[in-house]
Amino acid sequence: MTIEIKWTDEDPETGQKRFVSAEKFAGEWTFKWKLQRRGEWTKGMAVDRETWEYILDCLERRYRRREGVSDEDVDEVKKLLKKMPVPRDLDSE
Repeated sequence: MTIEIKWTDEDPETGQKRFVSAEKFAGEWTFKWKLQRRGEWTKGMAVDRETWEYILDCLERRYRRREGVSDEDVDEVKKLLKKMPVPRDLDSE
């Protein structure tokens, strides 16, 4: 089964709106983006903690009902997040 999640965000390099797609197929996550709705996808997007948190939120809330997301899918993303460093807020120190 394929899980696909699409959303828009801001390109960190240019500040432009970009279209983002995350897909899980055969147990592997792939990410791609494009700057125009009808443009070509660019594969190999760098994925940060914020992106994984968004994926987890989508899996837990919206996609479980419609896309057949399993508990294993949610647990996998939670494990990935646990391994990633948590950014510190340096202003609060």
